[in-house]
Amino acid sequence: MEPERYKQISEFLLGLSEEPELQPLIFGLFLSMYLIIVCGNLLIILATISDSHLHTPMYFFLSNLSLVDICFTSTTVPKMLVNIQTQSKVITYAGCITEMLFFLLFAVVDDFLLTVMAYDQYVVICHPLHYSVIMYPWLCEQLALASWTIGALRALLHSLMTLWLSFCTHVEIPHFYCDLSNMVHLACSDSFLNNVVAYFASVLLSGGPLTGILYSYCKIVFSIHAIPSAQGKHKAFSTSASHLLVISLFYGSSLGVYLSAGATHSSLSSGAASLMFTVVTPMLNPFIYSLRNKDIKRALKGYLGEGTKEAIFLE
Repeated sequence: MEPERYKQISEFLLGLSEEPELQPLIFGLFLSMYLIIVCGNLLIILATISDSHLHTPMYFFLSNLSLVDICFTSTTVPKMLVNIQTQSKVITYAGCITEMLFFLLFAVVDDFLLTVMAYDQYVVICHPLHYSVIMYPWLCEQLALASWTIGALRALLHSLMTLWLSFCTHVEIPHFYCDLSNMVHLACSDSFLNNVVAYFASVLLSGGPLTGILYSYCKIVFSIHAIPSAQGKHKAFSTSASHLLVISLFYGSSLGVYLSAGATHSSLSSGAASLMFTVVTPMLNPFIYSLRNKDIKRALKGYLGEGTKEAIFLE
């Protein structure tokens, strides 16, 4: 007989540490990191909106990426902080499915935006004279919309399929958030179809963008190598360095999550990899783009300077 499907069960999430004396330290650390993520990415969004010089395809995609990073981190970190503060590890069935849906949505959008930004870098370096013709505003908007649409469709597909699974009365997820693989693994009913769909979706929606990124950067490397002057090579490389570093962090941390989940059942190693993917990488992105980008630094100085002047005037 098929197990009874419990629609109102409570999922029990394991935290980062069971040691009570470490909870205040963990709470303060991740609250600080979350505030840095929100403030840093929000400043980039405001800078790109306020500075007319940044109304270009590259900064349009960057502002979308910053918005996704804020939403992606907000999907898991606030709940984790509440769990630590209240010393409770319970999340409702509906809350768990909702958290999983938004986690998948923003992870996929992040992936596709990085791919689109790699294509933008390819056009900038390999076809600079045709850049304005190729990357016109309508195409940029459609590429961003396609990223959000694909993310929404994948998130809905996996969430709806998870709703059809049956879970036992007491379920413990060895994680600090509701992860798709853990949810499917803990189901009491047959999850073969879920695993097959998840596998093919991962290959298609992760392998496809990664292939596009690798192709774009292969073309970029060949174009940079063909530039005769050392100064020209340095300028061209510096244009893509920030984005390449962000891509490395994203795929490196996501690969760590996949390997830790597949190679071991240790919640410690899996949690550390997931923290790198969900918290550390979004926190580093604003620093990478702002510290290595003169346009962003100039826009931020202008925006913050105007805000300071307005505050003095109001006083």
